[in-house]
Amino acid sequence: MVSYKELGLVNTREMFAKAVKGGYAIPAFNFNNMEQLQAIIQAAAELRSPVILQVSKGARNYANQTLLRYMAQGAVEYAKELGWENPQIVLHLDHGDSFELCKSCVDFGFSSVMIDASSLPYEDNIALTKKVVDYAHKYDVTVEAELGVLAGVEEEVASEVSHYTKPEEVVDFATRTGCDSLAISIGTSHGAYKFKPEQCTRDPKTGRLVPPPLAFDVLKAVEEQLPGFPIVLHGSSSVPQEYVDMINKYGGKLPDAVGIPEEQLRLAAKSAVCKINIDSDSRLAMTAAVRKDLYENPGHFDPRQYLKPARDEMKKMYIQKIVDVLGSDGKA
Repeated sequence: MVSYKELGLVNTREMFAKAVKGGYAIPAFNFNNMEQLQAIIQAAAELRSPVILQVSKGARNYANQTLLRYMAQGAVEYAKELGWENPQIVLHLDHGDSFELCKSCVDFGFSSVMIDASSLPYEDNIALTKKVVDYAHKYDVTVEAELGVLAGVEEEVASEVSHYTKPEEVVDFATRTGCDSLAISIGTSHGAYKFKPEQCTRDPKTGRLVPPPLAFDVLKAVEEQLPGFPIVLHGSSSVPQEYVDMINKYGGKLPDAVGIPEEQLRLAAKSAVCKINIDSDSRLAMTAAVRKDLYENPGHFDPRQYLKPARDEMKKMYIQKIVDVLGSDGKA
C-alpha cells in the first residue's frame, strides 16, 4: 500500500471546492508518456494552475503501474524544481471499469479514481460506485462517478449513442453513493470524431463541420438539483482545426474530425463544472508536430529530434487551455 500523500500528491476535494466557488475549471489532462507529462507540468508550474494527471486503464497498462507511481512522484519534484513551491497535482484514474481496478489504483498511490458504471442499470451503478467510494474514502482518496452515457470512442470507452443525464436522478445518486464529483452527459463526446457529419451543419464559407450545441439546460437543471456540487465534463477536446490540417498536410488522414467549440467550454467552466477532461487535443498536437518534423527533416532518427517539438507544441496547447478556456491560471 502506497499513500499518495507520500508522493506529494493531493486529492480533488479542496481543489474542486475552490473551483466551484471561483467560477473556473481544473484541467484534467490525460498522459501516456514522458513528453506529455513534462509538457503538462511545465505549463501548470509556469501558470500556477492546479492540474489533474489522468491515466486511463489502457495508459496504466502501457506505462506499468510501478513506473507510473514514480513518474507521478517525479512530476511533483519536477514542478518544485520549476519553482512551484506547493504543487497542486492529482493523479487520477480515468474511466475505471471495476472495483478491482479502482482498488489497485488506490493501493498504488492514486489520489483520485473514477468508477464509470454508467453503462449499467441505475441501481447497479449506485451499488458499484458506493463500493468504490467506501474503499477509497478509507484512504482519503476522492471518487468521481458518472451518470448518463457519452457517445464516441476513446481508449476502452465506446458508445454509439449518448444518453443525457437525468437531472431528477442526481440527488438520489450522489446521496446514496457518497461520490465526490459527478461526470454528466450534456452532449460532449469521446475521441477526435465527436459527431457524425449528419449531426452537424456546415459553415457555408469554410465548408467545415459545425457541431450541435451542448445541452446547457440539462447542466442548469443538474446545478439546481445539486447546488455547489462538483460537476465533470468528459470528452471536451475542441479538436483544433490547425492540428487536423497539419496532420492531413503531412501525410495523415483525419477527415471531418470535429470537437467541442471552446466558447461552450468557457461557459461550462464558469458554472458548477469544475473539471474538464482533455485528451484528444494532446494527441493531435503531438502527432501534428511529429509528422511535420519528420516530413521536413527526413534524416531525423533520434526520437529527441521529433519529440522535442512535439513536447513544445503540447505545452503551448496546455497553456492556451488553462488561460483561455478553463481560467485556472494563478489558482494554485
